[in-house]
Amino acid sequence: MASNGNDAAKAKYEQKVPVFYYRPTHTDCQLLREQWIRARYERKEFVCVERQEPYSAGKTEYTHAHMHTNKHAREPKALMKIHTLNASFQPGKIGQPHGLQVTYLKNNSTRNIFVYHKDGKEMVDWFNAIRAARFHYLQVAFPGAHHADLVPKLTRNYIKEGYMEKTGPKHTEGFKKRWFTMDDRRLMYFKDPLDAYARGEVFIGSKENSYIVLPGLPPSTQGYHWQFGVTIVTPDRKFLFTCETEEEQQDWMAAFQGLVNRPMLPQEYAGNHSHGSTQDLSKENIYIFYI
Repeated sequence: MASNGNDAAKAKYEQKVPVFYYRPTHTDCQLLREQWIRARYERKEFVCVERQEPYSAGKTEYTHAHMHTNKHAREPKALMKIHTLNASFQPGKIGQPHGLQVTYLKNNSTRNIFVYHKDGKEMVDWFNAIRAARFHYLQVAFPGAHHADLVPKLTRNYIKEGYMEKTGPKHTEGFKKRWFTMDDRRLMYFKDPLDAYARGEVFIGSKENSYIVLPGLPPSTQGYHWQFGVTIVTPDRKFLFTCETEEEQQDWMAAFQGLVNRPMLPQEYAGNHSHGSTQDLSKENIYIFYI
């Protein structure tokens, strides 16, 4: 009976959930889970379509025009191409329960913007507005693609983040503590977790392309403080990292190995930036006005 009741409630309160709308799971942050419940039962957004206006696919111009508005700003401070855009809630890293990290490519480097609003609904609306804009872009880029194939590409969470030590290409520069973010095949490292730009990036390819992940460090390695090493072998060089604990080492090894075991897609050979479309999508932008 409980199952029948749940099915009936779902049929009633989830009648018109937009395909791009993010449905959180138990692993997502509290804000997403809370606003999903409020959207369904309190605001009844998926019963009354007009209540979806702040983030609906028909209102993506709102996203294009306003990320942070300033009535005195004449020109946008930044322009983000939809095809490289991502958004991910990062309350722990940002130190705010409603903190959202927005990333995009600028001059082929990842640019981070960290935003926050005291109103949780406002932040979730922005998150879903970005997903709506991405969904529209992908429908144009991949005409005829099934919704089920597009939805996983709208936004993504990072595979893993955390501190490791690293050394330079000669392996004699000494090890420095850096914050690492594994964004699909891009391993980025920062001096501080909230830096706008990464200090560097390492592309993690597949084993078919001679990428290998090894535990430990070469015997002659010196200058490290943490004892649990990881070596990534690429066609060009070896990258050496150390972790503070064995558990962290194993977690990073598993993340790297998962990517190395996964065959590369054609667009990943092109630098992981191309989405395979020859259509002109140059108007698919988001403009940022800083206060």
